[in-house]
Amino acid sequence: MALQVLLFLSVILLGSVHGQVSYSIAEEMAKGSVVGNIAQDLGLDLKRLKSGKARVFTADSTEYIELNKDRGMLLIKERIDREALCAQTTPCALHFEIILENPMELYRVTVEITDVNDNAPAFKNSEKRFEISESAVVGSKFVLDKAMDLDIGINGLQSYTLKPTDNFALKLHNQADGSKKVEMILKRPLDREKEENISLLLTAIDGGEPLMSGTVQIYITVLDVNDNAPVFTKPVYKSVIPEDSKKGTLVTSISASDADKGSNGQVSYLISNSLDGVSDLFHIEENGDIVLMGQVDYETAKYYQIDIEAVDKGGLSDSSKIIVDITDVNDNSPVITVVSQSISVNEDSPISTVTAMIRVNDPDSDKNGEVHCGINDNIPYAIKSTSNGFYSIVTDSALDRETDSEYNITVTCSDEGVPSLSSTITLTLKITDVNDNAPLFEKSAYEASVVENNSPGLSVFTVRAVDADWKQNARVSYILDDSMINGVAVSSYVSVNAESGVIHAVRSFDYEQIKDFQFRVKAQDGGSPPLNSNVSVKIVIQDQNDNAPQILYPVQTSSSVMAEIVPRSADVGYLVTKVVAVDVDSGQNAWLSYKLIKATERALFEVGAQNGEIRTVRQVTDKDAVKQKLTVIVEDNGQPSRSATVNVNVAVADSFPEVLSEFTDFTHDKEYNDNLTFYLVLALAVVSFLFVVSLIAILSVKCYRWRRDQMFYKSNGQLPVIPYYPPLYADVGGTGTLQHVYNYEVCRTTDSRKSDLKYSRPSSQSIISLDTTGTLTLRNAQRDKLVMDDPDYQVSATGSIPSFL
Repeated sequence: MALQVLLFLSVILLGSVHGQVSYSIAEEMAKGSVVGNIAQDLGLDLKRLKSGKARVFTADSTEYIELNKDRGMLLIKERIDREALCAQTTPCALHFEIILENPMELYRVTVEITDVNDNAPAFKNSEKRFEISESAVVGSKFVLDKAMDLDIGINGLQSYTLKPTDNFALKLHNQADGSKKVEMILKRPLDREKEENISLLLTAIDGGEPLMSGTVQIYITVLDVNDNAPVFTKPVYKSVIPEDSKKGTLVTSISASDADKGSNGQVSYLISNSLDGVSDLFHIEENGDIVLMGQVDYETAKYYQIDIEAVDKGGLSDSSKIIVDITDVNDNSPVITVVSQSISVNEDSPISTVTAMIRVNDPDSDKNGEVHCGINDNIPYAIKSTSNGFYSIVTDSALDRETDSEYNITVTCSDEGVPSLSSTITLTLKITDVNDNAPLFEKSAYEASVVENNSPGLSVFTVRAVDADWKQNARVSYILDDSMINGVAVSSYVSVNAESGVIHAVRSFDYEQIKDFQFRVKAQDGGSPPLNSNVSVKIVIQDQNDNAPQILYPVQTSSSVMAEIVPRSADVGYLVTKVVAVDVDSGQNAWLSYKLIKATERALFEVGAQNGEIRTVRQVTDKDAVKQKLTVIVEDNGQPSRSATVNVNVAVADSFPEVLSEFTDFTHDKEYNDNLTFYLVLALAVVSFLFVVSLIAILSVKCYRWRRDQMFYKSNGQLPVIPYYPPLYADVGGTGTLQHVYNYEVCRTTDSRKSDLKYSRPSSQSIISLDTTGTLTLRNAQRDKLVMDDPDYQVSATGSIPSFL
């Protein structure tokens, strides 16, 4: 059979329906037959059909048509029988939708099924028997069974023929439903004596090509005398029942009368509908009551026409019909079908993003079929009606996976019936994470301490940041921000583990060099693009007792011996000297205490435990030795404590010569023991040399001294003085580490052998120093006595020094 295709394309600008296509095909086409080129008709590219996962969606899940995405063709999937699909309904059409995704699109397709002459007219029974009285009057009617042709239009039932036509003629009556009532009319009286049995053939013919027909054999038995046929009281009976009527419900009552008496006047009723199933739904009682025997459904048939007959015993009959109207009741809940659904959606999706599409259908009519849909509250979604029966679920506010990672969307659709019926489905939608949260540290700033002299690689503490995102977006890495600490890169001090955030010391710290330092650590997630945050970290170095005290005064040298002079007239508590020491540690590690651990005369001196001052504890006597050696230990308060010792030489004497003799012998004895051999050899060489040059040396010296004296007198007797400062001494006007200031006077004559020196005692202290060459340096001699010893002093100079060797 030739394929006829009618194409109609219209663009609908409502919601998600983008277009509608209509086709017309004949029924009974072979599987795989082409319905139409849907891609071309909709203006879609074949690539779009594939990428959009195009598919056919039908409401009742019965697919007669399939989509070939490679060719863009609609093909016959299953054999289509128009009569099974639509019965007598015209036009007969298949309605389905073409669904595309990414983005979601919906196209409506209507395929009209045209009839072909594949069904011949058929009678319910192969034969029909009548008993007709010979007294039947001309014009008597005999209702014949109607033939049923499942085809429609020209292919449906068109005409009847009755043969032979000697006694009867055929009369057709058009019915309101489009069918024809078939009656056999007696056109001449019957004569039982001539012909008791009559056989007729009724043929039903359709208008298809080729013509098809069906027949029924009619057998007539001629009876005698009954000459009155039953007559219905109404030509048409009407009744209305709701579709939820129970079995046994009385539909209506009919009545027919027969003028005959006796058995000829007894009337029986029957339903003459043959193939439309009415006789299965309704039953007629002997008294003419029509009773419902099955379940009627408004959605299947809105009314029923019941053809009835009243027949007497003589075979005479009358016909009528009952029109039963079915009223709708709200007996169908809305049917919700998911057309398309997204499994997940990004949390940064814009508002009005379509996440699902559903179709809702209620077979009821009027208010009972009007449906309204809604979703559960307190979720960022809304439901919108896009077209007749189709709804889209869209986002109506911003999504945040960190607040809700999944939503259960409950869709409830209710009709307007009383009582209202509803249906519910639940759609689960997951929120896909995007990198919209930077890592956050647990603290706004970190501070930790580490003891100095730590081992490199020591784990100091851990910084931790948390990212509210998910998976890779929440994976935090820790990075040390580039910065400088005292001109050195921070990476030379500490490092941070990128995975765990553990901060390690790269070097060993020294409290005396750096007491604390700050740097910043950056936490960066693994998103794209990555997000980060910073935190300030402060590390405080804790002091250890790793430095021993350092003696600043008195200065210990290997080339000279220093001594403090104490006059024998010194009172109790006389300040001899002060041991000055410092400890570069801090806190209690730098708290110093002084102790006298060894002394020539322990009962003569004491040391201040806190200030290191050496004072006399009793009156000095003549029995006390001139040379006194004190050993003082300086200890800090650390654990364990560290210490340093210093030897202090004290001269107990009132006269300078006494001090000089004691300490000269002491020096010569000491040097003699140490360098005896060296001096013997040196003496032999020097004596030989001096003998040769003695005369020249004497003349040269005399000449030199004469010229120097001349220059001295011209300069008004002012001689330059160069002071000696001990190590670590800072001259800041008496406010430094050593606070003693020494005043001295220098006197010289033209004869250097009579040169002398006198000092003013600072704070009642006297110091002398004797170096290994035998040269004696006086710190504090008795001023008056030394000045008066030699009247030849001609030059005097005054100055201030902290220490003089």
